[in-house]
Amino acid sequence: MPNFKELKEVYFLERTKTGITGLDELIEGGLPKGSTTLLSGGTGTCKTIFSMQYIYNGALLYNEPGLFVTIEANPKNIAWNMENFGWDIKKFQEERKINIYRMHLAPKKTFGGLIKDELETITGIVKELEIKRIAVDSTTAFASLIDDPSTIRSLLFKFADGLKELDCTTIFTAETKSERNVFSAYGVEEFMADGVIVLYFTPPNRSIFVRKMRGTKHSKTVHPFEITQNGIIVKPKEQVLWEAIK
Repeated sequence: MPNFKELKEVYFLERTKTGITGLDELIEGGLPKGSTTLLSGGTGTCKTIFSMQYIYNGALLYNEPGLFVTIEANPKNIAWNMENFGWDIKKFQEERKINIYRMHLAPKKTFGGLIKDELETITGIVKELEIKRIAVDSTTAFASLIDDPSTIRSLLFKFADGLKELDCTTIFTAETKSERNVFSAYGVEEFMADGVIVLYFTPPNRSIFVRKMRGTKHSKTVHPFEITQNGIIVKPKEQVLWEAIK
């Protein structure tokens, strides 16, 4: 029988700090290391900014190399968006601490094979650069390439499983309908993720809700957040009534 000390060592859950002011307070210090978290929300809820800030903070605050995977946006646009917040990413790009990769997807009958190829490319980048954190923006883009919902779900599972095997702490975004109780675009993302964080925008107010986070005693209430000149700031001491979200 293991003693108490051994049990404590076995079940200790390491955390990856997001570095987003106020957020880590809501999730016991950070995301579970090696987990996958779905970041969902409607149009304009700041999902891309959130995921960019997660990668930037990894390089700036924790010396952790990160990979930002985009499915639709041009990598140069991603870099420009980061610089708009005054983030000095050029230095970190030169040091390979911030890396941006655009997936090469196109409508094909062998889409499953294409996903496999992309996962192999991402795996190669992760191993070569010792990537610790990944952000994928956004999984909803799969819909523009595939018509069959069951195929979309199957490929999303395959893609998420492939990312999970990389042992990085990963955030992937999904655009949803602007409704309080809708947490995924295809009805499967929230079940394949270890955590779900939802962003809301009811003009002029923004709010964040931790729907689930495995192995974590997370906040069960909705909290406001703001977009400042330096990025997202969450207000963990303040709450938003569920009824105020539309």
